[in-house]
Amino acid sequence: MDDQQWLERQFGCRLHQESLLAQALSHRSVGSRNNERLEFLGDSVLGYIVSEELYRRFPDADEGQLSRLRVSLVKGSALAEVARELSLGEQLRLGSGERHGGGRRRDSILADSFEAVLGAITLDSGIEACRQAIFKVFRSRLDGLRLEQARKDPKTRLQELLQGSGRPLPDYVLRNAAGEDHARIFTVACELADGKVIAEGVGDSRRAAEQAAAAAVLDQLGES
Repeated sequence: MDDQQWLERQFGCRLHQESLLAQALSHRSVGSRNNERLEFLGDSVLGYIVSEELYRRFPDADEGQLSRLRVSLVKGSALAEVARELSLGEQLRLGSGERHGGGRRRDSILADSFEAVLGAITLDSGIEACRQAIFKVFRSRLDGLRLEQARKDPKTRLQELLQGSGRPLPDYVLRNAAGEDHARIFTVACELADGKVIAEGVGDSRRAAEQAAAAAVLDQLGES
């Protein structure tokens, strides 16, 4: 499937400037004409459009709740998941090192390239065309959002719980990091200062593993 056919099928639009789409799908490993600048633009456009839509959909939400809902949609791992659903990795132009090193599956490359495509749509056809493309891709995720999902993340909740009772903050200790570079799995332990509560969490990044460990501690404390 060529680039324009793929774009029309997945985003519901075509670009007048085919070279712009080719650039959006070109990782920096292929040379100087790559998608980094388009990714910068697409990141900003996506953040604005999602923020505006959340503001409209959740009139009773406060700033913190809106921010957490937005993060749940546009964080790197979420965008990589969207990119996989769109088969974006199959369209990417990668240097030989990235091709052989699993670049088509790497979260950071997929997320950045997705944003670059949005940047290309904006430059070529305007922000309203990009808005429609985003809604086509994100509609089911937007429709599935509920305000109760905007709870603070486990690390923040655990920190606030401990501070509220005058207790020291927990320690997060990396126990293990296994797997190839593009598919690392981290194991982190969260330990309270008194040593009585210790739990481990696993994730595809150290931060994700820390969040999982904090959630497990909250569960032990009856605060899940």
